[in-house]
Amino acid sequence: MDESMKLKKGERAARLATLVTLLLSVTKGVAGWVSGSVALLADAVHSFSDIFASLAVFIGLRLARRKPDERFPYGYYKAETFASLAVSIVIILSGMEMFGESVESFFNPAAPSFPHLVLPLITVLTFVSYLLSKYEEKVGKEINSQALIGEGKHSRIDAYLSLLVLAGIALSTLGLHWMESFAGLVISLFVIWIGLSMGKNAILVLMDACLEPELKDLIKETAMGVRGVKGVHDLRLRRSGPFVFGEMHVEVEKGLSVDKAHKISTEIEQKVKEVVREVDTLTIHIEPKERDSFKVAIPVVEDKGLSSRTSPHFGRAPYFLLVDVRKGKVKGWEAKENPGAKLERKIGITAARFLVKKKVDVLLVGGIGEGPFHVLRDNFIELYKLPRRMSAREAIDKLLKGELEEVREPEKNRGF
Repeated sequence: MDESMKLKKGERAARLATLVTLLLSVTKGVAGWVSGSVALLADAVHSFSDIFASLAVFIGLRLARRKPDERFPYGYYKAETFASLAVSIVIILSGMEMFGESVESFFNPAAPSFPHLVLPLITVLTFVSYLLSKYEEKVGKEINSQALIGEGKHSRIDAYLSLLVLAGIALSTLGLHWMESFAGLVISLFVIWIGLSMGKNAILVLMDACLEPELKDLIKETAMGVRGVKGVHDLRLRRSGPFVFGEMHVEVEKGLSVDKAHKISTEIEQKVKEVVREVDTLTIHIEPKERDSFKVAIPVVEDKGLSSRTSPHFGRAPYFLLVDVRKGKVKGWEAKENPGAKLERKIGITAARFLVKKKVDVLLVGGIGEGPFHVLRDNFIELYKLPRRMSAREAIDKLLKGELEEVREPEKNRGF
């Protein structure tokens, strides 16, 4: 689901919530006025305040659907966060109003009229409020709308409030008039706390605070899984409404072409958006990385360690000597049989794929054909030309001293 469809779905949910809340408010108000229930009238006033909150979410989502323009190049997504802040303010004010009403009722208790009619009605209204809260939270999570999720929590509070009103009126009929007021005091304090929590989160989002460190770890892990990425640092994320914007620095091998770097950048963005769907834009800065450790492959004619003689052929070489280099020094090596040496077809391609599988970083070679060349370069393996036959030790020394020329194109008419 793209951004436009998400926002449109959220807008429909907010519109429905506004209409249902209006119906609940009118019903509670009429019932409270007829029965004389202070708690039910306070609940009706609270529900009316919900209408303004729902309208704020609806307007915020409608604004967020507008396309970016010259004045707002990053879009209008934060309008949804402002709406979330407005919802939190309404919740706090409603809680304070409920607290005052409950205190007054506590010192002036009175049993409501027509309890046999009011109690079933409140039961139905409670059930409707609960269903509305589940619907809003479900849609909010689907489109990652904090404002709509907040409205869902608010509707659930309405259901709890209605339950308390139900219990209070029921107990009032038994002579415990103060129970209705006490329940109102408790729930009003809870409502104020919910509003403060939502407001704090909205303010942090508006200030571009990082609220989801686990999201950074997931994005970094995804980026590091892309072939050719040597490191990731300075990853920064900020939330704008239901979407996430980010930027990161990605390290790649030194001397990588612009086309290859662009390919890596595009693949990172695609994979990140597949894993974290709320990511709208990810800006990637490519920079070269100086390697302190890498693996070198050398085609050799024998298995004698660093004393092995190099082979002038790539695909036909009997062995590949794999040498681990760390901080400019050889730390270990092993010889592996070349799986393509005894084949009749795709000799070089098979050998190249073998080196890719072994996670080789550098290949020292006398000559190489077009097919294996592109397999290796597409997997970001550097190639350096050996000018003559020599020992593997001498070849490594020349590489570390910078005396070997980099191979930038395959040899013509060479099949292996």
